Amino acid sequence: MAAGKPVPTDSIDIPVQGMTCASCVARVEKAIRSVEGVAAANVNLATERAHVEFASSEANPTAVADAIRAAGYEPSENTIELKIDGMTCASCVNRVEKALRRVPGVADASVNLATERASIRYLGNADLVDRLIGAVEQTGYKAKPVGQEDDQADRERKARDTEIAALRRAVLIAAILTLPVFALEMGSHFIPAVHDWVMGTLGHRNSWYLQFALTTLVLFGPGLRFFRKGVPALLRRSPDMNSLVVLGTSAAYAYSVVATFLPGLLPEGMDNVYYEAAAVIVTLILLGRSLEAKAKGRTSEAIRRLVGLQAKTARVVRNGEAREIPLDQVVADDLVQVRPGEKIPVDGEVVEGSSFIDESMITGEPVPVQKSHGSEVVGGTINKTGSFTFRANRIGADTVLAQIIRMVEQAQGSKLPIQALVDRVTAWFVPAVMAAAALTFLVWLVLGPDPALTFALVNAVAVLIIACPCAMGLATPTSIMVGTGRAAELGVLFRQGEALQSLKEVGVVALDKTGTLTQGRPELTDFVTVPGFSESEALRLVAAVESRSEHPIAQAIAAAAAAAAERRGLALPATDSFEAVPGFGVSALVEGRKVDVGADRFMTKLGLTVSDFAAVAARLGAEGKSPLYAAIDGELAAVIAVADPVKPSTPEAIAALHALGLKVAMITGDNRKTAEAIAKRIGIDEVVAEVLPDGKVEVVKRLRQQHGRIAFVGDGINDAPALAEADIGIAIGTGTDIAIESADVVLMSGDVRGVVNAIALSKATIRNIRQNLFWAFAYNVLLIPVAAGVLYPVDGTLLSPIFAAGAMALSSVFVLGNALRLRGFKAPIAPAPAAPHIQTVEGVA
Repeated sequence: MAAGKPVPTDSIDIPVQGMTCASCVARVEKAIRSVEGVAAANVNLATERAHVEFASSEANPTAVADAIRAAGYEPSENTIELKIDGMTCASCVNRVEKALRRVPGVADASVNLATERASIRYLGNADLVDRLIGAVEQTGYKAKPVGQEDDQADRERKARDTEIAALRRAVLIAAILTLPVFALEMGSHFIPAVHDWVMGTLGHRNSWYLQFALTTLVLFGPGLRFFRKGVPALLRRSPDMNSLVVLGTSAAYAYSVVATFLPGLLPEGMDNVYYEAAAVIVTLILLGRSLEAKAKGRTSEAIRRLVGLQAKTARVVRNGEAREIPLDQVVADDLVQVRPGEKIPVDGEVVEGSSFIDESMITGEPVPVQKSHGSEVVGGTINKTGSFTFRANRIGADTVLAQIIRMVEQAQGSKLPIQALVDRVTAWFVPAVMAAAALTFLVWLVLGPDPALTFALVNAVAVLIIACPCAMGLATPTSIMVGTGRAAELGVLFRQGEALQSLKEVGVVALDKTGTLTQGRPELTDFVTVPGFSESEALRLVAAVESRSEHPIAQAIAAAAAAAAERRGLALPATDSFEAVPGFGVSALVEGRKVDVGADRFMTKLGLTVSDFAAVAARLGAEGKSPLYAAIDGELAAVIAVADPVKPSTPEAIAALHALGLKVAMITGDNRKTAEAIAKRIGIDEVVAEVLPDGKVEVVKRLRQQHGRIAFVGDGINDAPALAEADIGIAIGTGTDIAIESADVVLMSGDVRGVVNAIALSKATIRNIRQNLFWAFAYNVLLIPVAAGVLYPVDGTLLSPIFAAGAMALSSVFVLGNALRLRGFKAPIAPAPAAPHIQTVEGVA
C-alpha cells in the first residue's frame, strides 16, 4: 500500500432519488467526494445507490447527505426503533444516544427512558442495524429491533411483569435481611433496653459479625444488580446512577469491614460500623425501583388499550364457506362477516347488510354510526346490532388503528424543545456528583470536627446516594407518554410530539369553513334564471356538469338538480371536455353547449358581469347562503344558492376557544357576505373570505404577524399548504389523507370541539412537565448541598445516608406519580349525545 494513502475505516450505501442519467451520477459523486473525510464514492444509476467509503474515524454521513441535497438530489433515510434493556437513569440515555450517533450512517438518535426505546434515523442499508446493536451493547446495555419482534406488546408486558416481580422479590429479601441489621445498630444507639440486650446476649463484637454477614448478603444478593451495571460503567469512565449507589454503599461497607476485622488500621476511636447504612440504602433504592417500574408500566397503558382494540381472529368467507382465521391471515379483498357485538377485525367497505357501529374508541364520539352498503368500516370498532359482510381493503400496518398506534408511539418517543436543557445537564450530572462527593470528603476530613474521618465518610456517602438523575430523565418523557395516550383516548392524535409544547403557545386559531365549521354537505336552496333561459333546461345542463365534479358544493347541486330533473322527467345528458378550475368553478360541453358554473370571480374571469343579480346575491349572502352562477354559451343564465349547515357543536367550540383567551379566525373561499353572516352567527372574531387555495398560506402568515403563533384547522386538499405553514396544523380526521399528512395534530372525530380539548391537554401536559422538572432540579440543587453538610455550621444539621436513600428512591416515584395524574385529565368539552349519523354511499344524511 502506498504511503500516505488513506485507509478506509468504514463505508455506507445511501439510496439516492432523482438521478436520471450519467451526468447525474457524476454530479452526485463529485458532491460526495468534496465532503471532508470521504475516501471514495461510487454511484450506481441502476440501483440508485451511492457507496461511500470514509477515511476518517470522524466520518460524517450527515454532511454527505447534505452534499447530495445541495447537488439537487434526495438521499433516502431509514428509521428503526431499538428496544434498549438495562437503562435506569438520564445518564444511561445520554450514553446510549452518544454511542448510536457515533455509528457511521446515523443521522440522528433519540432515546426515551420511559419507553426504553431508541429511535434512529440512518443512511445506509439494513446491515447497519447490527452495528447499532453492537454500539449499544458496547456501552453495557442490550438492544433488539422492535420491528423484528412477534407479539411485541405481549412480550414487553411479560418482560415488564417479570421485572416488577423480580424487584418485589429483591425488596422482600433485602428487607428481611436488613431489618435485623437496622434493629441491632440503631436500636443499640437509641433504645437502652436494646443496647443492654445486645451487650448481654450477643456481645458487641458478635453483633458486628452478624451485621457483616447480613449486609454482605444484602449487597451481593438483591443488591448485586447495582454492581453488575455500576462497576462496568465506572470502568468505561461513563458512570451512571448504579455507579453512585455502588460507590456509596461500598464506601460504607468497606469502612465497616475494616472497623470490624482490622480496627488497628483506623485512628483511635474511629472504629465505627455503618452496615445499617449500606443495607438500608440498597433496600430503599430497590423499593424505589420497584415502585418506579410499576408506575412506568402504567404510563404506556394507552398504547396497550389501543393494541387491545385489535381483534384476534376474523370470520372470512373463502370458497363459499365462512371460517374463523387468525387476524394476520386476513388478506386484502377477503370477504369478512361480522356478527352483533363483535369487533371489526380490519378496515374495509360494507358489501352486504347494515348495522350501527360504535366508533368511540377511534373517534371519541359516543354516538353509534349507521353503516350500510358502500360505507367504510374501521378495524377495532364494535358492531352493535346488525350483521353485515365487508370487503377488506386495509390490513396489518395499513389499518387506521395501526396508524393511530404508530402515531401515538412516535409522539410518545419524541423529545420536546423543553428537554434540551435536561439533556445538557444530565451529560455531566453523575461525574459532577462524584466530584462533589470527593470534595465533601476532603473538606470534612481537613476542616471537620473529630472524628473527622467518620463525618467525611458519612457525608460523602450521603451526597452519592441522594443525587437522582432518574427524576430528571423521567420528567419529560413520562408526561409525554401519558398525555399523548390520554389524547388518543379523547380522539386527538399528536403526530408530532413537539406539537404538545407548541399548541399551548398559540394566540390565534384559524379555521377553514367547509367541513370544519360546517357539515361539509351543502344543500341547494335557490335556483333563479335570467329572463330568456328556461329553468328546466338550465337545471338539466347544470346538473350534468356538476355531476362530474367531486367538490361538496358541486355534489349538493348535482344531487338536488338531478332529483328535480328526475321529478320533471328530464334526462341528464352526457358531458365532454370537463375541466375543474380550483378556486373558481367548473366547465364542460353539454350537447355541444358550453356550460360554466362557479363563483362570481369565475364569471368575471370569463368576462361576464353579475351586477344584474347584485340584489339577489346580497339577500342570499345575508342569509348565510353561498351564491354561485351558471353561464351557458357565454351568457349569464342563472344564480344558484347553496347553504352548508353549521355543525351543532361549532358555536360551543368557538365560545370555549374564546374562554381560553384565543382569537378565532375563519378562512374561506366563500363570498364575503355569506362568510360574515355565518361568522356573526357563531361568534368568529375575524373573517377572511374569497381566498383562493394558494392564498390561505399568505393569510396564515399575516395572522401570525398580528396575533403570534397560529394553529390552522382544516380538512381538505386545498388546506394542506396552510396546515404545513401554520405553527400547528390541525387536521379533521374525516378529511383527506393529504391534509392529515400535512398536520401536526389529527382530530379523529371531525368535531371542532377537539381543538379545545387538544389545547387544554397541551397546557395540562406542559404544566405537568414543568412541575416534574422543577421537582427534579430543585430536589438535586437543594438536597445535594444539605447532604454535603452546608447546614452543619448553621444549626448542626446533617443528612443520614439512610434518609438520603429514601429521598432518592421517592424522587423518581414522585415524578412518575405526577405524570400519571394526566390519565385523569377531563376534557373541557365532552362529546354530547346526538342523533345517530346515517352514512350512505353518497355521504348525504
